Amino acid sequence: MAESVKKDVAIDCNSLASHQTGNISGLKNLMASRTDDRKDSNRSDDAIPDIGDHYFVRRSDNSWHPAEIIQVRVDDSGCKHEFYVHYEGFNRRLDEWVQIDRFNLSTKIDDQQTKVKDLTINLTDLADRTDRKITRNQKRKHDEINHVQKSYAEMDPTTAALEKEHEAITKVKYIDKIQIGRYEIDAWYFSPYPEEYGKQPKLFICEFCLKYMRLEKTYRYHQSQCTWRHPPGKEIYRKGTVSVFEVDGKDVKIYCQNLCLLAKLFLDHKTLYFDVEPFLFYILVEVDRRGCHLVGYFSKEKESPDGNNVACILTLPPFQRKGYGKFLIAFSYELSKLEGAVGSPEKPLSDLGKLSYRSYWSWVLLEILRDFRGTLSIRELSRMTSIGQNDIISTLQSLNMVKYWKGQHVICVTPKLVEEHLKSAQYKRPPLTVDTFCLRWDPPKKIPKLNKK
Repeated sequence: MAESVKKDVAIDCNSLASHQTGNISGLKNLMASRTDDRKDSNRSDDAIPDIGDHYFVRRSDNSWHPAEIIQVRVDDSGCKHEFYVHYEGFNRRLDEWVQIDRFNLSTKIDDQQTKVKDLTINLTDLADRTDRKITRNQKRKHDEINHVQKSYAEMDPTTAALEKEHEAITKVKYIDKIQIGRYEIDAWYFSPYPEEYGKQPKLFICEFCLKYMRLEKTYRYHQSQCTWRHPPGKEIYRKGTVSVFEVDGKDVKIYCQNLCLLAKLFLDHKTLYFDVEPFLFYILVEVDRRGCHLVGYFSKEKESPDGNNVACILTLPPFQRKGYGKFLIAFSYELSKLEGAVGSPEKPLSDLGKLSYRSYWSWVLLEILRDFRGTLSIRELSRMTSIGQNDIISTLQSLNMVKYWKGQHVICVTPKLVEEHLKSAQYKRPPLTVDTFCLRWDPPKKIPKLNKK
């Protein structure tokens, strides 16, 4: 384990970028080797896809969508070529490796065909070959629902430059799936595992110690030998089958590094992999007679200059939409209340993170406003909930419950408006809530800094 982590640390951004973009000349040779494929399929040379080309590609739900070819490789058999494609306008977690039979080779797309023109967008439905036009307002709603990322032109120059650098390093995910416990899970994004592991189509991960392996037989043998049955920290919460452990990155460095590498498979913007010592990790598990099964976690800086109470937060895909995400969010705020502090998650949040936080903030604020009589300020709401004032303001703005008057934000609500929002499924009570009577945790003692004279 220690040897693999040392290899992890040796990876630098330049080697990752080279690793992801690939050797262009090698790819040219790869494309030239398709002669047999062309003869077998009787296709013309012009119909052979190449890096940078745009085609309509059949997605896993059998819908057709314009996509760009990002990378090319030979499959495990060494006979067929696979193409890594990005579907235009969709989140990168939907990028995938596909074979030639998923392409509509009769329709090569000019890059301009996928871009917005004037006030409408043309989307071609291959089923009936008709164009459908949507307004810009409809596009905005579509983008919000489908979590479409902003274009570089919509970002400020600094953000755009950082985003381009991030995309170059993490453009292609080679790990398609992982096996962890009884779950086989599709990976969403690139994660910087050591190269001999990071290029495996499938990675096997122990759900207890988080050691990662290339071969199933190694994984099965490890399962018979591993003595871990819970995270290597202190259990600070237990109610029924739900438990939370606090793990110090300084005490169990390898475990926390492996947790971060696992999390990166499902988080696009995550930079914490190896420098885990300044962080605490709160691991959420489901408990049964076999042990504690990983559900999700959030990490937190021991000393956050920005007042963040969450650095990174994740619920593994098999456990999403079950209330665990909001449980982790609520848990982070319960810790903040015990600390007597106001906290906010580190930005940027993932698209799913934004939805979960906004839904949680809305529910908490609506519950208070429904039962409160009299006047209430943003500052008082922040003190009561430990939610940051900016997060409260943005949430109330989305609910149309705040106005800016004489230089300050003023809460404007009616009982009817609150009740209408609470009837929405989006703002209903979470299925899992934190029982503070089951929380056994004391804030870490602050060591006073000595004044140097």
